[in-house]
Amino acid sequence: MSVLVCRWGILSTATIGRKNWQAIHHADNASLAAVASRSQESAAQFIAENQQRCPVEPAPRAYGSYQELIDDPNIDAVYIPLPTGMRKEWVIRAAQAGKHVLCEKPCAIHADDLREMLAACEQNGVQFMDGVMYMHTHRLEKLRHVIDDASVVGDLKRIATQFSFCAPPEFFENNIRADAKLEPQGCLGDLGWYTIRFILWVMHGEMPHTVRGRILSSVPSTSGGESIPTEFSGELLFDDGVSATFYNSFLTGHQQWAVVSGTKGIVQVNDFVLPYLSNSLSFESRVCDFNPTGWDFNMECYAERYATAEFSNMHPSAQETSLFRNFSDLVLQKRLDSFWPEISLQTQVILDACLESARNHSQDVNINTRAFANA
Repeated sequence: MSVLVCRWGILSTATIGRKNWQAIHHADNASLAAVASRSQESAAQFIAENQQRCPVEPAPRAYGSYQELIDDPNIDAVYIPLPTGMRKEWVIRAAQAGKHVLCEKPCAIHADDLREMLAACEQNGVQFMDGVMYMHTHRLEKLRHVIDDASVVGDLKRIATQFSFCAPPEFFENNIRADAKLEPQGCLGDLGWYTIRFILWVMHGEMPHTVRGRILSSVPSTSGGESIPTEFSGELLFDDGVSATFYNSFLTGHQQWAVVSGTKGIVQVNDFVLPYLSNSLSFESRVCDFNPTGWDFNMECYAERYATAEFSNMHPSAQETSLFRNFSDLVLQKRLDSFWPEISLQTQVILDACLESARNHSQDVNINTRAFANA
């Protein structure tokens, strides 16, 4: 490749594209070359609106179909925020056209679909990565060091995490996340991808041997079919006595916390998905000691705060910019990193198993034997 930047195309005018328009602009090794929608007018309007807020030169080209963008020889990579029900087709088409693929999450309706998508990427020598932004923060590097520090956490025993928001009533009438044809996994797919991924990351990619899930509430799909989970909890069991739990909901106020517990102490992150507005990202460790002495029963807590200098969003140091910068580096260096498709498939397999358990009266599902079958 002779260009000095990775040339990006966006398939869809979804709202998240506004954020990533700016992320591509802020990355020093990327440029936004084109946007596609189902009509050229829609793509052109999206470009015009974003040009007012964050102008780029030259302005991206507007395409009236996704295939037109994929066929453009001046595009190196595509960002695909289409609904989950449409992703398989367009990831495969993009890969077959030699385009590297950044895919929003959840990546697929089912792990078998994702395996086909990843196979197409591998066969055509293109990089696949999902859009989990927090995986690209400097905070995660520091968090790894602290979690793995035996003097802070001790032996790992428990991981607990929650990601939720309270949706208004019209959300369940108009939003695609209430449509079983487009987003059948509901809150589990939309939010659970993040919580499951965090658990996997803490476990260094080790797969659980058993999972169970429970749909705590649901709504009828706007397009018919199975109901849509609006509140979901899951339990993951690992070897060596480690367990993890997660909770996702469209009915509970904004929460996005994670707690890692061991035999000595805990590490807690309060904003692991969407960092709170700031010019730094932080987390805390706590080691507590109960010291009863005579008539004094004292619970003592020794806390330490850690922070990294990176903005929460809309900045060259923000996590969304780091994602596009890291991906563009792989493209420009002509280097494929198998870590990203592998952890996407692991996440999808666990998500599928949790939903299977929930739809089968929360019976345990063993996933070790199925994790990468037919991969």
